[in-house]
Amino acid sequence: MGKVTGFLEHERLEESHESAEARKKHYREFYLRLSDEAAAVQGARCMDCGIPFCMSGCPVNNIIPDWNDLVYRQDWKAAIDTLHSTNNFPEFTGRICPAPCEEACVLRINADPVGIKSIEHAIIDKAWEEGWVRPQPAAHKTGKTVAVVGSGGAGLACAQQLARAGHEVTVFEKSDRLGGLLRYGIPDFKLEKAVIDRRLEQMRAEGVRFRTGTFIGTQSPGKGIVNDAHESISPDQIQKDFDAVVLAGGAEQPRDLPIPGRELDGVHFAMEFLPLQNKRVAGDAGVRELSAAGKHVVVIGGGDTGSDCIGTSNRQQAKSVTNFELFPMPPDVERNPVWPYWPTRLRTSSSHEEGVERDWSVATKEFAGKNGKLEALRAVRLAWKDGKSSEVPGGEFDIPADLVLLAMGFVSPLQSLLDEFGVQKDPRGNARASTDGPGAYATSVLKVFAAGDLRRGQSLVVWAIREGRQCARAVDEFLMGFSELPR
Repeated sequence: MGKVTGFLEHERLEESHESAEARKKHYREFYLRLSDEAAAVQGARCMDCGIPFCMSGCPVNNIIPDWNDLVYRQDWKAAIDTLHSTNNFPEFTGRICPAPCEEACVLRINADPVGIKSIEHAIIDKAWEEGWVRPQPAAHKTGKTVAVVGSGGAGLACAQQLARAGHEVTVFEKSDRLGGLLRYGIPDFKLEKAVIDRRLEQMRAEGVRFRTGTFIGTQSPGKGIVNDAHESISPDQIQKDFDAVVLAGGAEQPRDLPIPGRELDGVHFAMEFLPLQNKRVAGDAGVRELSAAGKHVVVIGGGDTGSDCIGTSNRQQAKSVTNFELFPMPPDVERNPVWPYWPTRLRTSSSHEEGVERDWSVATKEFAGKNGKLEALRAVRLAWKDGKSSEVPGGEFDIPADLVLLAMGFVSPLQSLLDEFGVQKDPRGNARASTDGPGAYATSVLKVFAAGDLRRGQSLVVWAIREGRQCARAVDEFLMGFSELPR
């Protein structure tokens, strides 16, 4: 590394951001990228540790030590080339990835890790500013056609790689805009949609075709699944029209809470709530009215989706926001002995900092209301022992609730889609496909492949990008007999 003593001389520097009170008044991103000089200091903290566990902690295996060193040396052009060699969309991961690479950083054993995510954010934003992110169209066309179903991280990464290999790629998306959960699941204050749009323009210039509002299948999806489709295409037809099909539709089926009162007006899936605000921010007219304004809001689920509901509810000026989690409160410690793996500890997001009452070991028993309208939530406290829960005697309580948002994760892909394609499923209801060896990412149906959450289950955007890239290589090998795409 350029500065072998950097980790001894410099402290971790967080990205500057607006105060909680200021940022609650708008839906724009509020984290600013590091200056060139600050990023160089963070790059200097990389230890030359010998075995870069950060690279194995990163699902796309970013070559982190190399671009840390390049940023320290202020060779930004080489830094973005190195970053792009493993990650198609660092502007997404540099903003919303939980950074498992940092948990695996050797420096984290006894100090604050290198600010890898902030350096990545700085590299890609500078690359866009300098005009270094340009279309890379294929020099020669293969004449082969590929359909990609779904325009989230996996679908977009797969489509871009295949287009660069010379194939004619068409991406089908049932929503009115592209991006999947990047577009309609993640609020603008975490990922402004112009960040997606500029990458889509690059992909269009590389030859990728996009068809929005197009549903693949004959059975409409249920509640909690975004669907703006105005036309549909049967799986049989799409298999006839294309030489290969990639299913990258994500794990969209939300986990429900079938308890008394579930039918009351005021109980909604998170993905019934979040996309509406994103549509309003995008300037859409006539968006369905579902708002937290002036309401007592209860968010059930302590993950990222729950956090997004909290941040959105506060911006809509909810009267109160409460967050329930079924499991016990994790330990509030900075380090524990599981390094270099992802640790279980209390995590406080920027949305939590903006105002919420968090409560753990709580089970919801009933939604209560009058005249079909939600008024309260009835819950009970739990005791946990050896991984099993039991209700605490006398632990029942009620809480006012005008709006309950179910943010308990996603259980599987849309089952009707997999059934209509006829692909085999694993025990969790995901498309069955291996990731290694001959036939990687191939389903049980000839020329139909699967990648991302639809194959692996609910996961991170960085895993989606990895699977999209690897699936693209598998499809290229299937079509051409060999592939020069990176895996």
